[in-house]
Amino acid sequence: MLLEKIGPMKKLLLIFSLLSFILFSGCSSLDPDQKEINAMAQEAYNEVKAKSKISKNAEWKAMVDRVAKRIAKESGHDFDWEWMLIESPEVNAWCMPGGKIAVYTGIMPVLQNEAALAAVLGHEVAHATENHGKERYARAIKGNLAGLVIGGAAAVGGQLFCQSESCRLLTGLGGAAAGFAITFFDMKYSRKDEVEADKIGQRLMAKAGYQPDEAIKVWERMKKASGGEPPEILSTHPSSERRMENLRQWLPQSKELYHSASEKYGLGERIQ
Repeated sequence: MLLEKIGPMKKLLLIFSLLSFILFSGCSSLDPDQKEINAMAQEAYNEVKAKSKISKNAEWKAMVDRVAKRIAKESGHDFDWEWMLIESPEVNAWCMPGGKIAVYTGIMPVLQNEAALAAVLGHEVAHATENHGKERYARAIKGNLAGLVIGGAAAVGGQLFCQSESCRLLTGLGGAAAGFAITFFDMKYSRKDEVEADKIGQRLMAKAGYQPDEAIKVWERMKKASGGEPPEILSTHPSSERRMENLRQWLPQSKELYHSASEKYGLGERIQ
């Protein structure tokens, strides 16, 4: 047989291509609803939580807890909110559809204060409230990852085809949930989604009582910590310069929200 004469990786790619053709020719709709997306996110989140080292830093955990609560409240969404602080040098944070939040300890020293954490969580929560995860999943289904995203084609031999460390933790997942994991961790949001999340995130932190101008300073520190980044034209994400320019333009409206907040925390506590 032909499959016996080719290498294992080419064999898998061929299988995936065939699966994609069968799935697309036999299904009238490959667009899952938000409830399905949230269920896949819950499964992936539980897997990450089970396989990650949860931080025991009581001070940082308390900070993440109170900031996440305030941002979640101001989001106006009645998600089944969860959050965790993962012990990892990775400079990262994310919010899955349905309000599943993770913060990595590696980002905390870069942030320097509580308001900066509010800026990051506001941004990540905005991705969830605006259904950017569902849109990203839909784009993946329509693109070349269709065979990986749908059904059992997403995982082979218990291994996901992941690039990021977070995605590699999800080897226990199968089927659509595995495809969601690949999509969420290894595909970037669109530039439009990133700009929208920046804008809404700054407003969320302001409504939660944190100084919104700190969102600008966060990206200054992120740029310095990254040691450089590719030109904006080569990325779906806005450059740090463009991000900061946008945030400055939105700042007057965000400051109005901050001044109207029932409780004001300013910069909050410093991150030691």
